[in-house]
Amino acid sequence: MLHINNLSYRIGPRLLFDATTVAVNKGERVGLVGRNGSGKTTLLRLLAGELAPDQGEVGIAGRGRIGRIAQEAPGGQRSLIDTVLAADVERTRLLKEAESAREPHRIAEIHERLATIKAEAAPARGARILAGLGFDEEQQARPCAEFSGGWRMRVALASLLFSQPDLMLLDEPTNHLDLEATLWLEGYLKSYPGTLLLISHDRDLLNRVAQKIIHLEGGRLTLYNGNYDTFERTRRERLEHESASNAKIMAQRRHMQAFVDRFRYKASKARQAQSRLKALEKLQPIVSMVEDQTTSFDFPQPSALSSPLIAMEATSIGYAPGKPVLKSLDLRLDMDDRIALLGANGNGKSTLVRMLAGRLKPLEGKQIRSPKLKIGYFAQDQAEELDLDATPLAHMERLMPMQTETRLRAQLGRFGLQKNKAETKVGSLSGGEKARLLFALMSREAPQILLLDEPTNHLDVDAREALIQALSEYDGAVVLVTHDPHLIELVADRLWLVKDGAVTPYDGDMQDYRQLLLEQRRQERSEARQDKDRDKKAGGDAKARRREAAAAREAVAHLRRSVRDAEKRIEALQAKVAVLEGKLADPEIYEGPTSKLMALQLEHKNLKDEIASTEEAWLAAQEELEGA
Repeated sequence: MLHINNLSYRIGPRLLFDATTVAVNKGERVGLVGRNGSGKTTLLRLLAGELAPDQGEVGIAGRGRIGRIAQEAPGGQRSLIDTVLAADVERTRLLKEAESAREPHRIAEIHERLATIKAEAAPARGARILAGLGFDEEQQARPCAEFSGGWRMRVALASLLFSQPDLMLLDEPTNHLDLEATLWLEGYLKSYPGTLLLISHDRDLLNRVAQKIIHLEGGRLTLYNGNYDTFERTRRERLEHESASNAKIMAQRRHMQAFVDRFRYKASKARQAQSRLKALEKLQPIVSMVEDQTTSFDFPQPSALSSPLIAMEATSIGYAPGKPVLKSLDLRLDMDDRIALLGANGNGKSTLVRMLAGRLKPLEGKQIRSPKLKIGYFAQDQAEELDLDATPLAHMERLMPMQTETRLRAQLGRFGLQKNKAETKVGSLSGGEKARLLFALMSREAPQILLLDEPTNHLDVDAREALIQALSEYDGAVVLVTHDPHLIELVADRLWLVKDGAVTPYDGDMQDYRQLLLEQRRQERSEARQDKDRDKKAGGDAKARRREAAAAREAVAHLRRSVRDAEKRIEALQAKVAVLEGKLADPEIYEGPTSKLMALQLEHKNLKDEIASTEEAWLAAQEELEGA
């Protein structure tokens, strides 16, 4: 399907691709990973025909269509649904031609083709995609111009999904999505019928969607079978093997060199020494994969304060008197809290974070703050406030004028902005480097609370893992808003659900929340279908309706059994997991034989994998049941 043959491409003196070759089969879902700046987006531009390779060729077999999100967000007065429908160029063209066609044979051809591409069902399909990305029915009818850039980029994504190209190229599609929309997109991509090449730093998305991984490193593209976790494990094993092989070769070289040095000038051993010297020249080390420089973050440790750091009683928050976004809040933050906020965009997560940061005053109610409290606030829109002509060092100097240059550089170095990066103009930094600068700025005073609103949008996988590690070692409180479930699972101890003007503790975990969202969507679809069915059958024969209902129940009886069986299987597996987790929580297991611990950990992982596959089977049966 997709062929990249002997590809070479330079940007100025820098070689991004060095005579590299890789192929993707039709219908495969492939993740493209690599460090920020390695050339992933450039590869998509080469595949889309926006750039021409210096050497080699790229393309897809046959006349397949390639689809990529438009660089500019849609605007103007066209409604969201009409913008999405217009993405199907053939349907749009045929409908327009049908209005003016007069020749009977051509009219018949047009309508036959419209029926073939299911043009009549297109509005419903487009509406479902927009709904999945967070737009309700009223919003879908509004003009694009009424929405912000982030929401309009969702419309651009919806247009691409609706167009269903043979090869879909996606570059960080979740950057403008909330967690709810990200989970919907994950399900959509898993069932996408075409070929998919996906750039993402969201390891959960790559694990659940990708069947293969292409790793871009050192100008070379390497294809790995399996999802991201499999790729990571396979690559690590390969590195370890190459390291061991190189160690053996280097030992052989030292041994031969010692023999040559000792005997090359001794007549009786000269021939053997020359033979060893020739062998030594041929004994080259293995060309190993280059290990990327280790990424590390380090938040300064705060001084301890007594709890609560912040407390709210009957507090309402909003931007205009009498119009609260969130109301009647009774919440508190303590020094050891790790809290993630759940809820769809627009429900008030960022509003709550702004209030906690002190940037928004409560409309009513009581708020108590520790008098010595320092807060570090990270939000992606802060990047727009940076002075593009100033350096990171200059930004630090403005905020900490009394500190020495050594202290300022040390703070920047905590987040990887060392040496020349500290003196590079912000406008020349990558998105990930700007995010690192924001981390350095927001934590400069060792705050007791870190408020992180979508902190990972421009961080690669390694940087995300470094952030997780740094937050684990940080001694203050963390409040997190993110669409990355992996980050939530490894950082948050508590979940707060922001919904319908309220903030309430959520007792489940991320898997429970994922299931809740799926059930809500199924319920909404079911209710919509029931409404339509009632409208169609109103006034019909009641007896005929009962016969139809009985026949329908019989037709889906096997699906209902599959759903019940899967539910029982999941329940049994979860019981086994609970038993295993009890054993793994026992400190004595870590003092005993390593083999026993590893066996328990492997069994735990296998059970988790089986639960995930059973849940997928349950979901497939449930969706088929609802669509029946």
